[in-house]
Amino acid sequence: MLFLAGRGFRCVAHDRRGHGRSSQPWNGNEMNTYADDLAALTEAVDLKDAIHVGHSTGCGEVARYFGRHGTKRVTKAVLIGAAPTLMPKTPANPGGLPMEVFDQIRAGVQADRSQFFKDLTVPFYGANRPGAKVSQGLRDSFWLQGMMAGHEAVYECIKAFSETDFMEDLKKIDVPTLILHGDGDQIVPIANSEPLSAKLVTGSSRKVIPGAPHGMCSTLKDQITSELLVFFRRAHRGSS
Repeated sequence: MLFLAGRGFRCVAHDRRGHGRSSQPWNGNEMNTYADDLAALTEAVDLKDAIHVGHSTGCGEVARYFGRHGTKRVTKAVLIGAAPTLMPKTPANPGGLPMEVFDQIRAGVQADRSQFFKDLTVPFYGANRPGAKVSQGLRDSFWLQGMMAGHEAVYECIKAFSETDFMEDLKKIDVPTLILHGDGDQIVPIANSEPLSAKLVTGSSRKVIPGAPHGMCSTLKDQITSELLVFFRRAHRGSS
């Protein structure tokens, strides 16, 4: 945001309900409410011709926003490290992950979320890959952000990002869309995610970052921000 704001763009970010500095309500920790919260913020600050950028679970929020609220205030979209349309393995989604994977995440969050977040930094940033340069400061920042979130919000968010089907939402995105994904992503492996998203979003453009982890916005921030700037300027020369 600092990079983009310094180049003439108005940048607005929100902390998802239950996360960051937002309040921690017991209810509404699911995608419909996440999208409605985003719509309320968009209207409150009167964004027009906006470019919505989502990362990971945030891509689900962006997709569901389009599904529920349309594109009247949006001119472009960017999906970074987007989860597939549906993550668990089902008869209709044979390439998905076993539900046991998400049950293990829930168990880890419930038993010792502090250690869970510390451990998660390794695959998230690709710290276990040869030649990886992931600072302890970055890993500590990830842990801090996780611990700022409400326990219930984190627990329920696992279901929200993994079990929500975004197929129909992605089909409703009718603005130019950039899809960025790292082929070293260990959290959302590219094979079962990015190609399907690109297929469902009509006219989308794809960019695969070689070797990049899920947290590439931090580990490769200069490259990612440059990609965003090129896409933004091609799409919209205003400052929304």
